[in-house]
Amino acid sequence: MKYMLLLCDANREVYENMPKDEVEKWYARLGQWWGEKQQKGVIEEGAQLQGPEKATTVRGKNGKPVVMDGPFIEAKETIGGYAVVNVKDLDAALGVAKEWVGMFPDSALVEVRPLVIREQ
Repeated sequence: MKYMLLLCDANREVYENMPKDEVEKWYARLGQWWGEKQQKGVIEEGAQLQGPEKATTVRGKNGKPVVMDGPFIEAKETIGGYAVVNVKDLDAALGVAKEWVGMFPDSALVEVRPLVIREQ
């Protein structure tokens, strides 16, 4: 089954305040973990997103689309990236999410949702 993992930053300050050498080591570990999951076919696609300050939102208002600067909601947690995983079941998807959260001490949150696959 395929699941979308919404990789959220629950507390960006944790790693924004890390010394540069720690951040580099941390990104190296993340990259290694991500690469291993891709090689095993667990992660099919995904990416890191630029910060919410770069977001643009299109919203319907009075029957017309309206473009607004910024994210669609003001929240402490922001979506920092996503991954589409192909795993056996929800428990396996939750296992991947738990591994991800384990690499972010007190700053990560992952929302796991099954994808809807429509036959064409």
